Amino acid sequence: MRITLVILSLVCAVVLFGCAKTENTNNSNTATSHTAKPATNPASETPAMAGEKIGIPECDEYIAKYEACAGKVPEAGRAAYNSALEQTRATWKKLADNPTTKPSLVAACKQAAEQQAAAWKMYGCN
Repeated sequence: MRITLVILSLVCAVVLFGCAKTENTNNSNTATSHTAKPATNPASETPAMAGEKIGIPECDEYIAKYEACAGKVPEAGRAAYNSALEQTRATWKKLADNPTTKPSLVAACKQAAEQQAAAWKMYGCN
């Protein structure tokens, strides 16, 4: 029961991070810096562990959808979005490696996908 609560708490945290909006505090009236900001490629800003599988199809599908949407998340929230994914992936990987907690992951991953679906739609992802 405690594992289920941990999983549900993690899912809620992922949803909150994914839906969080941050305010842009840049002032366009200020002089620009002489150092050029490197161009960013949204596709290259996916999490470092991209492609690592959990070993449970429902969880792997969730992570694939989450990664595919990362480039569409506004830049202001992208770091939090990717951080939430990495935390989720690490937690799910540990739970999947434990034979006693692995069976509960199927339901947790399905529920996480259902909860995250609204955020994915908001970002223009399927």
